[in-house]
Amino acid sequence: MQANKLSRARVLVTGAGGFIGSHLCEHLLSAGAHVRAFVHYNSRNDWGMLEDLEHRKLKEMEVIAGDLRDPEAVRRAVRGCTQVFHLGALIGIPYSYANPADVVMTNVVGTLHVLQACLDSGISRLIQTSTSEVYGTAQSVPMDESHPLHPQSPYAAAKVGADKLAESYYCAFGLPVVIVRPFNTYGPRQSPRAVIPAIITQALESSSIRLGSLSPLRDLTFVADTVAGFAAAATAQACEGQTIQLGSGKETSVAELVKMIGSLMHKRLRVVSESKRKRPKASEVERLLASTQKAAKLLSWRAEVALAEGLEKTIQWFRAHPDRSKHHLYYI
Repeated sequence: MQANKLSRARVLVTGAGGFIGSHLCEHLLSAGAHVRAFVHYNSRNDWGMLEDLEHRKLKEMEVIAGDLRDPEAVRRAVRGCTQVFHLGALIGIPYSYANPADVVMTNVVGTLHVLQACLDSGISRLIQTSTSEVYGTAQSVPMDESHPLHPQSPYAAAKVGADKLAESYYCAFGLPVVIVRPFNTYGPRQSPRAVIPAIITQALESSSIRLGSLSPLRDLTFVADTVAGFAAAATAQACEGQTIQLGSGKETSVAELVKMIGSLMHKRLRVVSESKRKRPKASEVERLLASTQKAAKLLSWRAEVALAEGLEKTIQWFRAHPDRSKHHLYYI
């Protein structure tokens, strides 16, 4: 994707205060786009991970606060934009076990509000963010976009609902939607609720690492690659109505991650398994491995950052931001 394809485009990013959203805002600014960042309102005027951007970059974008569950707030955010990147969601899987109604209201009803606002505003393209969790444990590998959907958590079920709503708006109303389905994105700024930051932040202070299951296999993609895929999906031809995966096509177990991170940090790490960090047995997704063919064909996109390189960059960031983790807590 050539950067000038988004030059001067007026884009909205929902979930801009999140991990991937903040990196996407940076990427779009670098491409020359006019970026409007939609963040979840709070009385502290806290913009989440956008706070990590250089002050100059923050001044270049328009940041607005609201709630996806408020249709009028979403309508105001979409108004005047040409492309919308919808990343806003509640993403914690353990949180979805405890608060499924909150997850459904935000991820399904909130997406409905985005779809309707985009339809009413006549935007040129909407990028709907999916997740590899919609597949559940791989029934065959590599997993392509036709793999059966088998959500094993309320979070995954809500994302299936959001994706299907987006498909319906394409079929019923001609809304120009592309569904982008990232596999396991990692990198600087990621919440310690995710496995790689959980390992790193604990390893910075101890050789004892508290984790859940070590056997699950994941397809890990560095965040710079993921956001490049999002940007490509906003401009590529002949991909409206399509679902496109963003993954590396390689798999790594949690146990292997511990060894790799320990080696990069020059530490011998010992894992303590905690039951509270394990998903319910029937809810654990044991294996995810993406087919990369469709993304290569439609978006000319492939993941470029090797896992060791991406892990090193992530470790460096967390070393420089030791205050970002309450490492003694279990994040849901």
